[in-house]
Amino acid sequence: MRFAAIADVHGNYLALEAVLSDIRAQGIADIVNLGDMLSGPLDARRTIEILMTLDAVHVLGNHDRYLLDRAPEQMGSWDRPAHAQLNAAQLDWLRAQPMTRVFRDQVFLCHATPNSDEVYWLDTVHPDGTVALSPLDRIEQFAQGITQSLILCAHTHLARAVRLRDGRLIVNPGSVGSPGYRDKHPYPHVVEAGTPHARYAILELADGAWQVTFRHVVYDNEAMAALARRNGQPELANALATGWIG
Repeated sequence: MRFAAIADVHGNYLALEAVLSDIRAQGIADIVNLGDMLSGPLDARRTIEILMTLDAVHVLGNHDRYLLDRAPEQMGSWDRPAHAQLNAAQLDWLRAQPMTRVFRDQVFLCHATPNSDEVYWLDTVHPDGTVALSPLDRIEQFAQGITQSLILCAHTHLARAVRLRDGRLIVNPGSVGSPGYRDKHPYPHVVEAGTPHARYAILELADGAWQVTFRHVVYDNEAMAALARRNGQPELANALATGWIG
């Protein structure tokens, strides 16, 4: 088995197109998408048009849920502009995607953790705002009851692979379209990828063991940075341009 995992596109259709082109160049046909597809000050409409025609397996992220479970006036600054670009059929397509699913019996898919689309799995935010790899005991606690040998999550936009003591592998492929963001929960913190590349992962089962390859793809990130800046999101614009918020 060999397939690609993408996540956290956040309306960045140029990054998505570049990643899909790179996936095809690697000779990979199967794709799983771990959610947070559209929200952001970029182009949700073009992004969902691509995703709806893509032969892929999708799960919802927290920002996808925010587009569905509240009125526009209750949405945040990333969700409201995305919602305004989407029509009823596109929202219905989004609504039809599950929160979690199992891919080919061997891979568990979720956006954040199995029971929450908002809790960081592989990373912990400390009171001083530091974001660091979580202790193994905490990571394994979230994995209880999952029988699949490969577990895929997203949400933090940070590419990571963690091997559990029982041999299972948890992988976050990183973010296709948003290399940095600022959040307030559970403590104020910043996540920065350090480069503006579009990220995804290739997973391969070989000789009974999972192997992961993280891919960083160059694309026209300056165009997306300019769009974010025009739409009033200077911090995201800087992240898209450089990989850093500040």
